Amino acid sequence: MGPTASGKSEAALLAAERVGAEIVSVDSMQVYRGMDIGTAKPSAADRARVPHHMIDLADPADAYSVAEFQAAGRRVLDDLAERGVPALIVGGSGLHFRALVDPMEFPASDPRVRDAIDALDAAEAVAEMLRADPEAGAHLDLANPRRVARALEIHRMSGATPTARAVRPEAVAVRGYLPRRPLVAAILDPVDLLPERIEARFDRMLERGLLDEVRALAPRLGRTAAQAAGYRQLLPVVAGEWTPAEGRRRAIDATRALARRQRTFFGKDPRLVPIEWQDDPRRRA
Repeated sequence: MGPTASGKSEAALLAAERVGAEIVSVDSMQVYRGMDIGTAKPSAADRARVPHHMIDLADPADAYSVAEFQAAGRRVLDDLAERGVPALIVGGSGLHFRALVDPMEFPASDPRVRDAIDALDAAEAVAEMLRADPEAGAHLDLANPRRVARALEIHRMSGATPTARAVRPEAVAVRGYLPRRPLVAAILDPVDLLPERIEARFDRMLERGLLDEVRALAPRLGRTAAQAAGYRQLLPVVAGEWTPAEGRRRAIDATRALARRQRTFFGKDPRLVPIEWQDDPRRRA
């Protein structure tokens, strides 16, 4: 586990080859087919080296919920356990990680309710959430529009607020760290170099054709996929609303903000052991 651009993928390949493991991705955007360059999806060569799971599961026009991810991912983990193959969970989404290893449950979704919420701008959504639950910020990242929208959807459908849900048995179990199966976890986090790594990686993505990828996907990106860091900032470039330089700057800023949120999220989980590294991952694998 670790923030975006922290070098997880190569380190995971080396570790998986060493112990004979298969990789289970916990990336919220690598589940979408065609979103390859901008999500740093493992290449065909990488997948030939080590089997990867939980990648290319849905069309980007569709919303692939955490509940769907949880069900599919647990089937993968159960299959690997039955075959006696170690599972190496790799990714940057703390929620998807916990969905697989912790006793979490997810309320149902309603497209009509979600459409009404998506019509709100970010400030309106946060304001409604805080009116319903003034303490929501203690349990919910109010700077994350997708998380706020989902919390509002649950509230409108059931009346449950983030504060109320935080004291339910499954939430308490997560805070008590009672995993479904034994695990050893670490955070790969090159603290000092991460901002520079993010910028350099995004420039490599642009060189590999990320703008063309976004242009090709734009007509069929659903509301969830369109929020992915990098894609969200390049869509206005494709539409002629921003210059490429503006899209690049905003994408790098958004990715750095995402990395900060990920680091904060992971820092609250005592199962994750920080490993700070700034060199060849072979020394840490």
